[in-house]
Amino acid sequence: MNIVQRRKTWFTISIVIIMIGLLAMPINAILGRGALNFDVQFVGGTEIQIGIGEDFDNNDVSSIIKEITGQTAPQVQRVLGKDEVNVKLKTIDAEVKKSLEGAIVAKYPSGKFLEVNTVSATISSEMQQTAILAVFIACLAMLIYITIRFKDWKSGVSAILSLLHDVLIVLGVYALLRIPVNTSFIAAILTILGYSINNTIVIFDRIRENRNAYRRNDEQNLVDNSTKQTIGRSINTSLTTLITITSLYILGVASIREFALPIIIGIVGGTYSSIFISTSLWYVFNTKKKSN
Repeated sequence: MNIVQRRKTWFTISIVIIMIGLLAMPINAILGRGALNFDVQFVGGTEIQIGIGEDFDNNDVSSIIKEITGQTAPQVQRVLGKDEVNVKLKTIDAEVKKSLEGAIVAKYPSGKFLEVNTVSATISSEMQQTAILAVFIACLAMLIYITIRFKDWKSGVSAILSLLHDVLIVLGVYALLRIPVNTSFIAAILTILGYSINNTIVIFDRIRENRNAYRRNDEQNLVDNSTKQTIGRSINTSLTTLITITSLYILGVASIREFALPIIIGIVGGTYSSIFISTSLWYVFNTKKKSN
């Protein structure tokens, strides 16, 4: 297994994938859709729970909302097992709310607004800061733990850079597929970081165990053989999780699928980064230090 020898290939693949996702953000912004599809929880807006009182089509409700509010991308989600729908959209005033309720009742005579909540921009800003802080603290704690655990800062930095790789890939998925960025986004990111760092630590632990069996200048074989010894465990662990998450994606409602899809892609990307990116980075840091 020539992981180190082909490290430029692994780095190139990752850079291309990440760039595609990152380029989607300014393109979305230029098109007027926003770099990411932020939910009202993050940017502020109005959330309405509507009781329809009869069978309905989400597309019909969405068309009514677009016509009355003039907004092009409202989030319309049916409540499982009920003739109700949750609607999330940019902030609307009392007059527009009244017109929207009237249009719903005209289409569905038993329809009515059950609950209307307005999320302020201040609260949304706090949620954005909390999300960033949560990811930062998680990465910092992992960096400190890995550095102390392996007594090697290069292992810690390599692991954190591979986690950054995973976060950027997931961000790209959210941008490309226009998945709503809400509180589930935070949970998805932290879940992916947890699975990815777990695989990375297993590989680095094997490298540490095998280190005395190799010559000081033989890092390439050390990395390749250590990864080969743990790759089966890493892949099997990820596959077990993927089977469960994929089942949720196939059988779940829209909100579950929005949460499951990023995790599916994140686990695949995290497994890839643990095996190919983090180990290659560790090799680069170690050989660069010697060459200097």
